Amino acid sequence: MLTIHGVYRSRATRPLWLLEELGLPFTHVPVMQAYRLADPMAADAPAHTATAAFRRLNPQGTIPVMEDGGMVLTESLAITLHIARNHGGALAPKDAIEAAETDQWMLFGATALENPGLDLMFTLARGEAETPEGAARMAAAVAALERPLTRLETHLKGRDWLLGGRFTVADLMLAECLRYGQSHAPLLAPFPLSSAWLARCQARPAFVTMMKRRAEEPA
Repeated sequence: MLTIHGVYRSRATRPLWLLEELGLPFTHVPVMQAYRLADPMAADAPAHTATAAFRRLNPQGTIPVMEDGGMVLTESLAITLHIARNHGGALAPKDAIEAAETDQWMLFGATALENPGLDLMFTLARGEAETPEGAARMAAAVAALERPLTRLETHLKGRDWLLGGRFTVADLMLAECLRYGQSHAPLLAPFPLSSAWLARCQARPAFVTMMKRRAEEPA
């Protein structure tokens, strides 16, 4: 049985959403990021990424981590894609062309969308958007996202989903990369097709359930 280490308030949402889509049994070990704890060394601290046991599993000290038999994967998108390829059915790439397109959209999300989106999310979360430095950071992030979002918007003309005429793991992974930038409401206003696509992804019952579980975790 698959084991996923990591709390829902992390990039573990990616494989956890997919597992919810698939109804696949798995073991969940809610390992928390050590930086979120006031005292990671306290005797009653929950399982976290700085413990010796977790560092033996992933010396980098990041979540999520997946164990599948004797294999360990430590990157959220690689974990998600592995699960889809082995258990995903219609959510998995059906042939070599779809596999290549899935790789493309996964890497596009990781390299073009995720980091500027995180800049937006963290600037807003820290209440810095109205400061000169924060406003400059926000403007730079929005500018960095304009070209990739334009590309996504163009691709979605005449399509509901990224590939194959159906929701796939490519949509799931890209939607999760874009969710960070979504925290800045004006970002998607010039991109109605992308906004509608993201809404379709996030209306899926498995996503709703995953986010409910995320909201139930300590902030």
